[in-house]
Amino acid sequence: MAAMFRAVLAMALALLSVNPAWGQARDYCPARPGLGTPACTIAPGQVSVETGLFGWTRDDSADSRTDTLTLGETLVRLGVSDTVELQAEWTPHIRERLRDRTSGLATTGAGVGDLTLGLKANLRNPDGGGFAVAVQPFVSVPAAPAPGGAGDWAAGVLVPISWDLGGGLSAQVTPEAGAAVDADGRGRHLAYSAVIGLGFPVAGRLSGTIEYQITRDDDPGGATTKHLGSVSFGWLASPSWQFDMGAVFGLNPAADDVQLYLGISRRF
Repeated sequence: MAAMFRAVLAMALALLSVNPAWGQARDYCPARPGLGTPACTIAPGQVSVETGLFGWTRDDSADSRTDTLTLGETLVRLGVSDTVELQAEWTPHIRERLRDRTSGLATTGAGVGDLTLGLKANLRNPDGGGFAVAVQPFVSVPAAPAPGGAGDWAAGVLVPISWDLGGGLSAQVTPEAGAAVDADGRGRHLAYSAVIGLGFPVAGRLSGTIEYQITRDDDPGGATTKHLGSVSFGWLASPSWQFDMGAVFGLNPAADDVQLYLGISRRF
């Protein structure tokens, strides 16, 4: 997996060396943070490396508590034309701890995540300004067993949409549908979701986003509907550096109770 990411970065640097003037005027628009996906694409010849430095998720039930730790979750985005970017995402460390409330015993598992490959094709305003729309198909390639891997391939498509409302405000909608892996790892089923959000300025280069997400997973072992709320902040430290943090809260019993994360994004 590391070799694959090095190859993607090498390709990006090669493109930059051929035409270093490509895309210099476009503002940086990382996909992090938040639950939704921006409609903007990376300018041609540029690469964005976006890493979740730390992520922690807690899920409580009547008889157990599950804590999941993720480190280094990284998305690489490579601009290949004015409106199209290629993407690769992988998590090098996932650790899950399950504690039984009755016995007090705990079991721990660790591993890596599956590899997700995709592209984003912008249909209107690739810089994300005004009214912007994109289509983002993806496929997840099995690369690891549980707890990080799903056990089989999955695929889907997102349609990120955003509106510039003026005054630093923006509205965002991200519907998604796909074929998710069954819980037993032996087939696929329909899963779909939608995110709505409002982006707002905070102070200087600090911005925030509040979001709501509903997800539906029709797994044969038991269908679930989850409701989530999120608040996140991004600080653009320079035209090509962003630091972020966020929290996600479960709004119904089927959803994880809380998720906290920190991340960093860099454009080359």
